[in-house]
Amino acid sequence: MFDARIMPRLDALQMQAGLLLALLACALMSFPATAQIAGKQPQGNNIAARLVADGPARAGEQVTLAIAFDPKPGWHGYWKNPGDAGYGLTLDWQLPAGWEAGEVLYPVPETLLIAGLMNHVYEGPHAVLVPVEVPATYDADGPPQIAVDARWLACTDKICVPESARLTLSLPMAANGGDARFDRWRAELPPLIDRTARFETAGDTLRIAIPLPASLGVADPHLYIEQTGLVDYAATQQFARAGDWLVGEIALSASPEAPQRIEGILALGEGEGIRFSAVPGPVPEGGQVLAASGEAPAYWLLILGALAGGLLLNVMPCVFPILSLKALSLARAGRSKAEARMEGLSYSAGVVLACLGLGGLLLALRAAGQQVGWAFQLQQPGVVVALLVLAGAITANLAGLYALPSFRLSRSGRPLSSFATGLLAAFVATPCTGPFMAAALGAALLLPPIAALLLFGALGLGLALPFLLIGFIPALRNRLPKPGPWMERFRRMMAIPMGLTALALVWLCWRLGGPWFALAAVLLTAAAVALLALWSAGYRPARNRGGYGIALATLTAVAAVGTMTALYSPSIREAGGMLNAQPLSETRLAEARASGAPVFVWFTADWCVTCKVNEQVAIERAETQAAFADAGVVSLVGDWTRGDPEIGGFLEQQGAAGVPLYIWYEPGAAAEQLPQVLGPQSLVSLAERPR
Repeated sequence: MFDARIMPRLDALQMQAGLLLALLACALMSFPATAQIAGKQPQGNNIAARLVADGPARAGEQVTLAIAFDPKPGWHGYWKNPGDAGYGLTLDWQLPAGWEAGEVLYPVPETLLIAGLMNHVYEGPHAVLVPVEVPATYDADGPPQIAVDARWLACTDKICVPESARLTLSLPMAANGGDARFDRWRAELPPLIDRTARFETAGDTLRIAIPLPASLGVADPHLYIEQTGLVDYAATQQFARAGDWLVGEIALSASPEAPQRIEGILALGEGEGIRFSAVPGPVPEGGQVLAASGEAPAYWLLILGALAGGLLLNVMPCVFPILSLKALSLARAGRSKAEARMEGLSYSAGVVLACLGLGGLLLALRAAGQQVGWAFQLQQPGVVVALLVLAGAITANLAGLYALPSFRLSRSGRPLSSFATGLLAAFVATPCTGPFMAAALGAALLLPPIAALLLFGALGLGLALPFLLIGFIPALRNRLPKPGPWMERFRRMMAIPMGLTALALVWLCWRLGGPWFALAAVLLTAAAVALLALWSAGYRPARNRGGYGIALATLTAVAAVGTMTALYSPSIREAGGMLNAQPLSETRLAEARASGAPVFVWFTADWCVTCKVNEQVAIERAETQAAFADAGVVSLVGDWTRGDPEIGGFLEQQGAAGVPLYIWYEPGAAAEQLPQVLGPQSLVSLAERPR
């Protein structure tokens, strides 16, 4: 009896030798302890085994034998390739002369991860089937006698015990109805697909393309490779759909031998699967990325990630301008307990509703075939212009140029401002994809709609959480400054960051539609601010001219929109920069990787403030430029400012919901995703890696 975690990955002979050495070492070094543990072993095998036949043996035909295993609760056996630990079933047949046992057929195994070791196991009752050929010359003079010496390993998550049994069977001479369990056992066997799969190696990654109709749903794919020592069993498995091919990527082991053929099982989820046989050949690139298998985080971890990501958005640079509105609301919330709670709930409702709305629209657009991701609305010039008008109006209001009357939700006097502030905060926060958010938002694009919307709701709750806590916890609220004249001065000061936000939106208008489009947007914003100022000052058109005023305002708006539409001229990102980056395309990426040089790919957008900060801190730097030049790094940039479908496809392949995204390719190696927040030395250290 020994600890399963100490068993290395070896072939069958090495595994048996290692087992004997481990038992001998335990006996020599700790005999008393070993004797005590052995004394507690249960009588008989922990995994009971029985030999069963599906009918009589007839000359020239085939009879199927089954070895049925029934583990005790908490015990498990192993597939033919046990994974990182354990060893598989071995059989030594004693058959009548001329009889021949065929390949052992296994049901789909399960994965079991213990202490970082991935095992391929069976945890409940199961059976392996063995076809046996009966020769045509066989002449039975009595019931055929069959025996097999079977050896297997029985384990819990603590200990393993090598077990064996001599199983015997006297076959019937005539049909007796067979064992009813054979129908179930046969149904549990994965069928062999009738087309040959293909595989190739790319650096330290094995890529396998399995022919599988696109109409066949795949819930939770996982590849079980028969060859031992070929792949890293515990590594995450990535899958993508490329037409009628399912493409799987698995990390290779440290020193694998190049195979000429690969056999295995593709598990499809819920005990279903298929057997495949793969030969070297081209494997499709790209396709629709599916959920990763092997180390996919639990759903509750995704919820926590979305919650933490939303919480951190409160300190991300793209959200800072909205902090002025939050600060004023928090200070005003100190008037009474009831009002503070109402402020917190109203603000939180606005944030969560905005996140759910944006998330639902995102999922609907993707279901309709659109290549969109998080912050997709900022790829639309009209939305950016609307935000510019809103930012300009808020800036003027904070600066004291005008004041608007308070709007109320109901006669009870509950303010609408906190709800509107929450909507605005969530809307402006969407360009950011900060830490913890990447996995959650990436998973949201793959999960069922209800589960995905819960992730978007958790993101909104995280963004609203500080404000909500202050509204409901008096100890936190009491630490806020008391309302007073300082609030007016603070409000005017906060016009500065909001004004900077408006300037950034002007620049984004220019990047989206050209300089004349940006100028028209500025004039429209100025007109809107002037109209609000006049309205606040008490200007009203005469009653008999009210219709003319409304008509004039409508014509002005239509003329402004028409002018902006005519002036809109999409700009094209210029290649270059300090890294001399070229626009990303599949051809350029393939050529760069084939050159044998390191490749750096970054995805950015002009509306992504986090992207711009990273570019100033880590990318567009003289030190990075020098390190890249010394290492011969090829730089490619994917600009997603205007929602390029090709860039959206690249992001989807990487399981990303938006930008920023940074990818590093070592020569001949698979993609390596970098953190979404880069430090000054992040890229320099990658370029200076020894090769």
